[in-house]
Amino acid sequence: MAITQAIANAFKKQLLEGDHNFSSGGDKFKLALYNSSATLNSATTSYTTTQEVPNSGTYAAGGGALTGQDTSIGSGTGAGVAIVDFADLSFTGATITARGALIYNTSSAVTNAAVAALDFGGDKTSTAGTFTIVFPAFTTSAAILRISG
Repeated sequence: MAITQAIANAFKKQLLEGDHNFSSGGDKFKLALYNSSATLNSATTSYTTTQEVPNSGTYAAGGGALTGQDTSIGSGTGAGVAIVDFADLSFTGATITARGALIYNTSSAVTNAAVAALDFGGDKTSTAGTFTIVFPAFTTSAAILRISG
């Protein structure tokens, strides 16, 4: 079992079919946390509770709602690269050990469809504290989701 950072293959097809709307006010996305025994990769098709971290503090099954989503197209050296961003996400009062996460769409057209598996590169922990997912810079070379030609 392993977590491999990847965009979900099913998401790529669904994107071409118009099933995901990342614009502000568009679809609703969530992020769920998983332990090191989870299997998440490009073949992941939807949210699952298998090996999800247990409820603790403000973290509950299904994870947390992603907010502040925004999209853009790069210019200059990043010309033509489409990017997506979310606000950082925190769970307070939580005792959590997580190896990775799954971003998924909770909207009705593609209920619980996987978008991307995230590998933290090792276990990350909080003990009765705040567990925060910090998204990378909203740039064409770092954004959490990037599409280039």
